Amino acid sequence: MRASAEPVLTLLPEAEARAALGGRPLRLRLLRPAYPALGTGTLRVLRVSERDGTTDVVAGYEGYERLESRDRPAPPR
Repeated sequence: MRASAEPVLTLLPEAEARAALGGRPLRLRLLRPAYPALGTGTLRVLRVSERDGTTDVVAGYEGYERLESRDRPAPPR
């Protein structure tokens, strides 16, 4: 394991992590389910990496609520 001077951003709310990163170039990717859904709860940082001078942040919501499709009924709960 290697020590880092970088702040630990994993699981922080996305807005707090973005503020901690300052004005660095940032690429934000949203992890989402494979079905139509609305994110619920707080958007949190799941992974942070550096690539080509840009900080890559993958974020996801604490939960997801499946949306009904016009073509298919919602699955039973």
